[in-house]
Amino acid sequence: MKDLIEYIAKSLVDHPDEVQVRESGGGPRVRIELSVSKDDMGRVIGKGGKVANSIRTLLRVAAEREGKQATLDVVEPE
Repeated sequence: MKDLIEYIAKSLVDHPDEVQVRESGGGPRVRIELSVSKDDMGRVIGKGGKVANSIRTLLRVAAEREGKQATLDVVEPE
């Protein structure tokens, strides 16, 4: 699932080298944090959050196939 989010994010942004994906949690629940450069935040979130919600939907489907639940958080770059 982490690889899926990383692939999608790198495909969307102008600075793919600054994409960071962290996976935490264990068992049936997984939390994924996505961080991109400040310039690319708008591309990942999208107008009204549509892009981020679409990524969350894809993540949910991928997690369901593995019998897990996953959430995606887009975090501010460090």
